[in-house]
Amino acid sequence: PKAGNRSNTMNIQNAAGALLIILPLAFNLFFFLLARRFDYPNILRSPTADVLNRFQAGGVSLKLLWYGFMLTAVLLAPLAVLLGQVLGRDGLAIVPTATVVGVLAAVAQFLGLARWPFLVPALARRYDDPASTEATREATVVVFESFHIYLGVAIGECLGYLFTGAWTVLVGVAMLPSSAFDAWLAWPGIVVGLSLVVGSLEFV
Repeated sequence: PKAGNRSNTMNIQNAAGALLIILPLAFNLFFFLLARRFDYPNILRSPTADVLNRFQAGGVSLKLLWYGFMLTAVLLAPLAVLLGQVLGRDGLAIVPTATVVGVLAAVAQFLGLARWPFLVPALARRYDDPASTEATREATVVVFESFHIYLGVAIGECLGYLFTGAWTVLVGVAMLPSSAFDAWLAWPGIVVGLSLVVGSLEFV
């Protein structure tokens, strides 16, 4: 049984380590590709007509990029849980809180990004349809801007950055006394996490 426990512990630690490497790489890859294909994130401050027209012109490949970008937010949840199990071996009281905040960060980021592969394609088609009336286009703009402010700015950017930054700080604080990490590794995470928390205030 002891050998089995050690094996299970190593599997969890390896899975957490793999996600800690793969997830940031995937996030930055999709971010880079969206910046090249869609001028993201600058386009978020462009007129709605420009956003919808450019999205429609991007075709299926652009939708797939948004879908992949959204999945990086989804994968933050299992990463938070696995990392919590690794840090929890030392019985640190802060770990359950860090895990919950990490899952909340994943949910907020998912809700903010999910509108792009699921809602925006329908709005872009309706706006670009030659048969659409001016009233239809105006209604489409209202719907887009409403979801953009609520899910994009408030949920995705404000709460997403806030929870992600808070989770990063909490994980860093937990790493300081943890037997699984060298203490010096915690400080860059704490600094980055605080920067994300402060950055979330811009959208308020």
